[in-house]
Amino acid sequence: MEETISLKEIFEVLKKRILMIVWITLGAAILAAVVSYFVLTPTYESSSQFIVNQKQQQDTAAQYTAGDIQTDVQLINTYNVIIKSPAILDEVVEELNLPYSVSELGGKINVTSEENSQVVTVTVTDEDPAKAVQIANTTVETFQSNIAEIMNVDNVSILTKAELGENPTPVAPNPILNIAIAIVLGIMVGVGLAFLLEYLDNTVTTEEDVEKKLGLPVIGVISQVSDKDITEGKVAFQQQTRRGGFDGAQKTV
Repeated sequence: MEETISLKEIFEVLKKRILMIVWITLGAAILAAVVSYFVLTPTYESSSQFIVNQKQQQDTAAQYTAGDIQTDVQLINTYNVIIKSPAILDEVVEELNLPYSVSELGGKINVTSEENSQVVTVTVTDEDPAKAVQIANTTVETFQSNIAEIMNVDNVSILTKAELGENPTPVAPNPILNIAIAIVLGIMVGVGLAFLLEYLDNTVTTEEDVEKKLGLPVIGVISQVSDKDITEGKVAFQQQTRRGGFDGAQKTV
């Protein structure tokens, strides 16, 4: 037989385990904050851009065709691969005396270009903002000086150079985003754990549990008497006894 659960039962489970959910969520947020601020190393980005000039046509009034645009896009895609190749990065590592291998340096460089655009952006990510600027500029300059020999063309011009700001802002980690994600995950884990514990709890504590688990109607309930109720009852009984004894003495006299 399939079991169903009502919204009331869901709220009862959440209410019962609310402290556990809150503590799990709070713990996840604190852990994310500690890791973001004190464990992870901040990284910085710096970007340099170059432009691939289109081939000048003899007839200045002629319009570029779709084929010309596609050729330029394919050429830029080729440049994006060449700029991260050992032919370029080996010289960058040697010139800047970097403690990275070519593959490690390539992992720090991201080359992007907008669709049908002649502008290519070279973005470098590094733990040192000044080093990120140096790598970005040196990579583009090295590519510009070597592309004529590699591709037998001379159509690359530096558009903008990377510059070091006064107060560089790290791009990672993002503590606010990390804490927000941790809070969401903490709530999900807390709620999931609450329902798991409720599912594994086979104890019978209420009349509804008896009817649900045994399928039998409840014909009687034994009330629970607390120690406080017993103490108050004793005090009331003693007071009543004293009053009765005093009244009896007056009647005897």
